[in-house]
Amino acid sequence: MANGAGHYVPPALGAPCRVSLAARDLPATEDFYAAVLGWSFRPSSFGDGFRIALCDGKPVAGIGPLAGRWQMTVVWTPYFAVPHADETAARIRERGATVAIGPLALGHGRAAHAADRDGAAFGIWEGQTLVCSVGQEDAPAHLELRTRDIFDSAVFYAEVFGWAAGHRACYVAYEEGRVVVRQDGHTVAALHGGGIEAAPDPKVRPRWHVHFHVKDAEAVSAAALAAGGAVSLGASASDAPAAHAVIRDPDGGLFTVPRHRASGSGARRGQRHDLDMCCQLADRSAPHVFAFGIAMR
Repeated sequence: MANGAGHYVPPALGAPCRVSLAARDLPATEDFYAAVLGWSFRPSSFGDGFRIALCDGKPVAGIGPLAGRWQMTVVWTPYFAVPHADETAARIRERGATVAIGPLALGHGRAAHAADRDGAAFGIWEGQTLVCSVGQEDAPAHLELRTRDIFDSAVFYAEVFGWAAGHRACYVAYEEGRVVVRQDGHTVAALHGGGIEAAPDPKVRPRWHVHFHVKDAEAVSAAALAAGGAVSLGASASDAPAAHAVIRDPDGGLFTVPRHRASGSGARRGQRHDLDMCCQLADRSAPHVFAFGIAMR
């Protein structure tokens, strides 16, 4: 068992294996996410300053002081499991994308931080991972990429991670205007169009979006406002009627919490009204609030 208490296992190659936040002020970040999402934290095997976020005692994410240490943007980033970080980094570069940091040794594995051809940030990870099934139905997070061209992006990621290879765990399919990535029958990620690479507004730039499942989006939104964050409503990536509460932490890290449908139309209307009120309060108290939903059109 690696340092930082937890059960480590070989990951499914090519699949998302964790999500991580590049934080600037680690204590303040921990305070915010503890207040908003109810997380607790423990040391990580990655070394000083790196933490594992826990929800009900189970790993949900990693947090590290990378924004300050490596001059990175504060951003939630998905990491994909690879057999060889150096070879994968070479494939990324060969296809016109960027490897900004690494590969470098980190704890019990090797990692790199990259951006695809449209500028969407992602990471690669070589090594064992904590038991944390990103993207699966009962997982604490799922991933969606808003990109300029879903077919071009699907080809890029399939070539980099071997999604089309018969020996890999993931495969892709085109369904209802989006590309879905599946692992063992579960949808672990989805790719959507509509991103504008040079857009000044971050809510329409190509980017991987991290969604955390919560029981009460209204309570989470209110807690985010009270803790110094910002909240707005974002449409579903698939244009479904259900919205997401889009939350910006005090350092600019963006994530969403899906607004679950309650039973009965009255309950749905009531919850939407409560979330609208949260967003109106956010607009009054923080004039620079911006929405960041995958399909805000």
